[in-house]
Order: sequence, then structure tokens, then C-alpha cells
Amino acid sequence: MNRRKFLVNTAASAALALSASPFSYATSSTASKLRLGFIGIGARGTGQLALTLKRKDIVVTAVCDVDKERLENSAKMVESAGMAKPAMFGAGDEDYKNLLLRDDVDAVIISTPWVWHTPMAIDAMEAKKAVGLEVAGAFDIDECWALVDAYERTQTPFMILENVAYRRDVMAVLNMVRQNLFGEIVHLQGGYQHDLRHVKFNNGKQLYGGGVEFGQKGYSEARWRTNHSVLRNGDLYPTHGLGPVANCINNNRGNRFEYLTSTATKARGLNEYIDEHPKGGESHPNASVDFRLGDIITTVIKCAQGETIVLTHDTNLPRPYSLGFRVQGTDGIWMDLNNSIHIEGKSPAHEWEKDAAYMEKYDHPLWKKYQGDAEGAGHGGMDFFVIHAFVEALKRNEPMPMDVYDHASWAAVTCMSEKSIASGGKPMHFPDFTRGKWLTRQPIFGLDDRY
Repeated sequence: MNRRKFLVNTAASAALALSASPFSYATSSTASKLRLGFIGIGARGTGQLALTLKRKDIVVTAVCDVDKERLENSAKMVESAGMAKPAMFGAGDEDYKNLLLRDDVDAVIISTPWVWHTPMAIDAMEAKKAVGLEVAGAFDIDECWALVDAYERTQTPFMILENVAYRRDVMAVLNMVRQNLFGEIVHLQGGYQHDLRHVKFNNGKQLYGGGVEFGQKGYSEARWRTNHSVLRNGDLYPTHGLGPVANCINNNRGNRFEYLTSTATKARGLNEYIDEHPKGGESHPNASVDFRLGDIITTVIKCAQGETIVLTHDTNLPRPYSLGFRVQGTDGIWMDLNNSIHIEGKSPAHEWEKDAAYMEKYDHPLWKKYQGDAEGAGHGGMDFFVIHAFVEALKRNEPMPMDVYDHASWAAVTCMSEKSIASGGKPMHFPDFTRGKWLTRQPIFGLDDRY
């Protein structure tokens, strides 16, 4: 879709939004169940739907997806959970707007292809529906500002659903940081290092099946995700690596990202995958596709308080999964690879320790309280916590732990890294999406055992 045209139309409707009543779910009826709508019910959305259906404080009233099979399956899931059949919307790409008109929807979970994230989130905020938005990088800075502007204009709750911020070891390390175990934080690393070749090429009706097709011949994510690798060269998926370490240095809350530089390697992994795949070969049409995305994208971010962050995007080569976290300060270092830690004065000199004892000692109160509820939830339990946080913040009428300013600064890495790479690695400066409020805003993520 034409995103720039959408942003212009959105700005033109600002006067109408200003006259609308503010979002007030919690103040209107704290005893009633939160009424959720789901927009996008593919593999990710289905998992989120299954999680919410286990809660006793929500009811799913509407579902939306252009895939008829997905749509019908989601409605059956809702009914199987003992709820009334939800309203169903699947009549074309923009039928989600009719879902947003309903009075029986307080909030929406958006899990659609990336290009739809911003338009749908803005439309939802304009309609006074609280937004839980799945993660993705931004296409341009205007898109980030459009989300911030919509939030500030409508004051409708917005949360970016970055589940890795709730990973158990990551939250324990955040606890260590806040208790000054590492001293003053100096350097951090993270990334999206995940072999996704089997997801980017798929011509069977299994997300993790095998194949060499994408676009119209692909299935699930392969229908849309792979085209980004064809057309773009930058860190396409920054938030899993960036969000957790950003919380360690209070980004947008006493600190902020100032600028970044990015570089890209050559692109070889996807072509080789097609060449060597049993369903591909050198004669397959996709073997000659010119993929723009470098196999490894490396981005360095400089922060206002002097820290540096290295981000790595690595999805096109054979490798085990690892987000490559590193948190390093004046008194020690933690790395998730091999579960390693070293604390000066506590660890043997110049030697690594396994981090198990530290993880137990500094286990975050959230995990201690809800580990039973998180059992069986996706991504090792992380998915429970991100949905729990969204729902609880709405019920309490309190600020979202990861808000629109977090999302804008994290997602901006994608378009800024593209520009840096295209310009030969020149620095790209982050806008201050908080408009100066970062100087006085206080940290709220994971401060206690609520959410």
C-alpha cells in the first residue's frame, strides 16, 4: 500500500481525533473483562490468541484475517474456549477498519505483515482502540513520527509486543544491572541471529516446511517476508536484540540513542540455499534473484550517556540460534553465548563462570511470581509475559512498559541502517521522538512483579 498517502490522510484527520473522547477502559469498568480484537491471525497471531484465551479477564469479540482458513480457525478457537462466536472480518485488506468501528472492542492485537503495522496501529488509535503491536522495523522516519503523533494526539494506549525483553535470563540480567553488579554500563550487544532460510522459502502448507518458493507461490511468511530481502539492505528486524539492552541503559528515560553507523556483507546465503535445495537448483528461476540484503548487517549505536551498542542481523546463513547478548560494565560482563559471566572480585581472575548461580540469585520477581502461568507459552514463556503486561496495564489504566517512544526509536534502526549502508557507513542521527521528555521520564519496565 502507499504508506506516504496514508500518512498524509492521517494528518488531515487530526482535527477529528482531537474532538474524540480519551481512552478510558479501566476508569469506565475495572470489573468487566477486557474485550479484545485480533487483526492478523497467522502463525504469530494464532499463538497470541491461544494465550489470551487462557485468561479469565479477557473476552475475544472480533477477529480479522484475509486468509479464510485462518479466520475460521480462529473463530473456532474462541468458541472452543467457551466464548461466543466472534465477529469475523476478512473481506479484503481494509476490512480491519470495520472491526475498529465496533463498540465491543476495547483493544486490538496486530500481528500482520510488516507493511501494515503502522497504518493499522494508527487507525486503531484514532478509533480509540488500545494497540498491542507486533514487532518490525520501520520503512522510514516519517512512519515513526506518524505513530508518535497519533499516540500524542489521541492518548490511546500503545505497546510494542517485544517478547524477548521478558526472556528469563534477560530479565535476571536487568535485575543485576539495577543492583549494580556490573558497575557502570559501558557496552552492550544483541541481534537477530537466526537461520530463517526455511521460513523465507516455503511452498508447502507448513511454516517450517521445505522449499524454494516465495511471493505468490510461497506460504505463510514466505509470501511477504522474503521480498524484503530482495529489495532492502539493512537491519530488517532490530527489536529482539535492541529492546532488551535498551532497557538496561534506560533508553528514552534518562538516556537516548544519538546516532548509528551500519555496514553489510555481500549477499550469498539465499542464492546458495536455492542452488543446493532438492526443489531448487541452478536452473530454478529463483536461483538468479538478486538479493540486496547482506548476509550479515552490523550496526553500532552511540548513546547520549556514552554507551555503545552493537546489533547484528544474521538470518541467511547456516547457524544455530543465538541473539548474542552482551552486557558489560566497569565491574563485569555477561554473555548469553555459553551462559558466561565474569564479575571482578567475585569470579576467578581472567576466567569465565557459568551464570546459573547468578540467574537463580537474581531471578526477576515477575518470573518468580508467574513461572507457573508461563509454562507452555511460546518462546520459552516469554509470550505469556508480553500479553500479560499489555492486559494488566490496560486494566490498571497505567502506562505501557514498552511504549510508542520505545517502538519508534527501536524500529527506526531499520530505515536508518539502510541509509547508512547506502551512504558507505555514514552516521545517521536519531530523532528525539520524545521531544525532550527523555530527560525527565523515569524507568518503568520490570520494576516489580506486576508486569
